[in-house]
Amino acid sequence: MFSIGYDIGSSSVKASLLDLESGKVVKLVSYPDNEMEMIAANEGWAEQDPGAWWDAVCITTKKLISSTNTNPDQIKSIGIAYQMHGLVLVDKDQNPLRPSIIWCDSRAVEIGDKAFHDLGHEYCLGHLLNSPGNFTASKLKWVQHNEPNIYNKIHKAMLPGDFIAMKLSGEINTTITGLSEGIFWDFKNHTIANELLDHYKIDSNLVPDIVENFAPQGQVSHTASTETGLKEGTLITYRAGDQPNNALSLNVMNPGEIAATGGTSGVVYGVSDTISYDSQSRVNSFAHVNHSKDTPRIGQLLCINGAGSQYAWIRQQMSNADISYSDMELMVDKIPVGSLGLKILPYGNGAERMFNNKQLGAQFNNVQFNLHQREHFYRAALEGIAFSFVYGIKILNELGVTPKNIRVGNDNLFQSPTFSNTLANLLDCSIQMVETTGAIGAAKASGIGIDHFTSISEAISNNRIIKEYVPTSNENYEAAYGDWKQCLDKLIEP
Repeated sequence: MFSIGYDIGSSSVKASLLDLESGKVVKLVSYPDNEMEMIAANEGWAEQDPGAWWDAVCITTKKLISSTNTNPDQIKSIGIAYQMHGLVLVDKDQNPLRPSIIWCDSRAVEIGDKAFHDLGHEYCLGHLLNSPGNFTASKLKWVQHNEPNIYNKIHKAMLPGDFIAMKLSGEINTTITGLSEGIFWDFKNHTIANELLDHYKIDSNLVPDIVENFAPQGQVSHTASTETGLKEGTLITYRAGDQPNNALSLNVMNPGEIAATGGTSGVVYGVSDTISYDSQSRVNSFAHVNHSKDTPRIGQLLCINGAGSQYAWIRQQMSNADISYSDMELMVDKIPVGSLGLKILPYGNGAERMFNNKQLGAQFNNVQFNLHQREHFYRAALEGIAFSFVYGIKILNELGVTPKNIRVGNDNLFQSPTFSNTLANLLDCSIQMVETTGAIGAAKASGIGIDHFTSISEAISNNRIIKEYVPTSNENYEAAYGDWKQCLDKLIEP
């Protein structure tokens, strides 16, 4: 008996096949091999074709089934993790009306900031736990204002995971976790955020019906069965945004526990048992996958847009991607901490929430033509991302989150010893790398929705720690971080 888990990213779609009886991963695949196309018609914009996500789901599913000789009859459940904060609009025939406005698109910043002012900080933070900012609801308002012909054709507004579930089942629904990440959820009243929707003059009927995170949410349709190779009637039983799902995958479910990821963006995600928020909205608060009205579980999310995207850009521009990340690491290992004074600020991927949605842009500082070579840029890029994580975690410290241990997956920047050791030494905490991915976590979580597992802890009980980074000495790291932060302070000064 098997389950399938999908992780719908902005770079690729990953899919895993899980043996539910043993808890072992049969196979993990991804598509495409190169990063998915991102459309940027204007500065600060970022869009993707939802159809490309669906094509990737179909390709990875067929690849899993054929390469493992799995009988589709034995696949009992489907779990979906997805890139957060995207906006997908469909008409009454379930056809996309425009490309998805994805997570790193910055066009709605002014709309959200104005709503924060007009509705009042007390309402927004007390009810929504966030400024409306650049989140999904504000993106929908942008469409209403700038593309009225499209807005008037909308049947439902969805998140990326809702769209994939719709393509699989023909049913349109969402979750409280998803609504909270889009700033469509009122935590104080435990209902859709009607006051915000009224302010935006958005019809609440555009919001899909709500289903539970761990429960039957639909079943594979005849059409989807033909396109994917899955059996018609296979149950979709789990859905969550990539960061809550990543935390679940790493067994970060309880207050005080912290997960991190260093993919296209960098994220630190801690769990709280109070309806809490950052008064400056640098850190965002959303419903965690195990949140309920009576037992609050709030994920406190710190996002750095330019993480893996910056390192991938450096690799592409300096080597035409003809060098592997492993080879880059070997080169970096020969360079001392601090990259001989070269400093890189990794903020070239849209508005940064921890700087009040400012678009700072990436910066290279103190380049010495007679001193610095490619390997110095590689190290400075990794250090710049790590320093940005440290800067953000110090914000979390102000909110009472002080990590002694951070759990991470094994498919991102944390595979770099340079990056991980920089964090461990500056934060004085261990970093545990767990053998899992978001797609694997989604596959395991889907087993809860068919009652194969009785709890989340049972579903992820066989997680294995494959590597641990521990602090050694932070003297050189502190000096390098201090120099880097001086550059940042100059950049963010009014």
